[in-house]
Amino acid sequence: MKKVLYIVVGIAVVGLIAFILTNNKKKNENETAQISKTNSTVAVRIDTVKTEVPNLDYVANGNFAPSQELEFPAENSGRVVKVLVDEGSPVRIGQTLAIIKGDQLSIEVANTKAAYQNAVTNNQRYENAFKTGGVTKQQLDQAKLDLVNAKARLDQANINYGDATIKSSINGIVNKRNIEPGSVVAPGTVLFELVNVSTLKLKVNVDEQHVAGLKLGNSITVKASVYPDKEFKGKVTFIAPKADGSLNFPVEIEVANNPDSEIKAGMYGTATFGSGAAQKTPIKTIPRIAFVGGVASNQVFVVKDSVVTLKKIVAGRILGEQVEILDGLATGDIVVTSGQINLTNGSKVTPIK
Repeated sequence: MKKVLYIVVGIAVVGLIAFILTNNKKKNENETAQISKTNSTVAVRIDTVKTEVPNLDYVANGNFAPSQELEFPAENSGRVVKVLVDEGSPVRIGQTLAIIKGDQLSIEVANTKAAYQNAVTNNQRYENAFKTGGVTKQQLDQAKLDLVNAKARLDQANINYGDATIKSSINGIVNKRNIEPGSVVAPGTVLFELVNVSTLKLKVNVDEQHVAGLKLGNSITVKASVYPDKEFKGKVTFIAPKADGSLNFPVEIEVANNPDSEIKAGMYGTATFGSGAAQKTPIKTIPRIAFVGGVASNQVFVVKDSVVTLKKIVAGRILGEQVEILDGLATGDIVVTSGQINLTNGSKVTPIK
């Protein structure tokens, strides 16, 4: 009797286990189906085709550079006797910045001056002697050549002596001072770096579409990133005759009005170029990043009922980050702006923010 009871209990336990396993299997299958269904869609970012009046102004970014930037190297070796300016000091043309010990140069000037005076005397003596036949024409010519050479050596000595006094050749500000009194310098040693920021140059790159309408002297509105609410006036002073590797043309804009040196050289700036034409008619636009493989491909993914269709369209003007649509899309159509690489025609998508 006990044996029969054990058998019955065993059968019941096995049946219970089988029932539980079957239920778990069905549950897992349902969960797998749900996950599979969810994973069959591709997450993408989307945007809507808009109809609006575009802003045709073109904005280019760049950095401000000083109108003048000079490094002053030493012309002769020697010991620095005096340094008359500090970093940040304003300087004027002809102002003395530093003095290098010139004792040896002074001696050289004295020696070459004496040699020059001797050459002058010899030349006069040979001229007088030539008149009486005492010397030949060749000897007189040699005396004149000696005089010319002596004068050249004297001039060079005077120049070297003058180079011992370092003077500014521009109006500006001392940006760097690399010497101290007592420093020993050699020819070529950079002593100072001077910059003139009373006038600045904003260097930008402009594409071929917009550079065609630019002329030297055009007035341009300029902003510095650190002064977003302040506008400065500039004018075009240089337009490169040749494009760079990215088919953009380097352009320089001079900003003359920089009171109190508000804008510093190296700051980030933007220039706004007017289109020269008023646009009053609304046009359809989509973001530039919606195009598959670039604007030239004229292809975008259009979303409808969570399914995408690769559509051929006709693009017009590129207006900054927006592109004009001439044909192929209607206002309100939804296009994919991110995630196109994971899509094919007919893919199901899930828009994300």
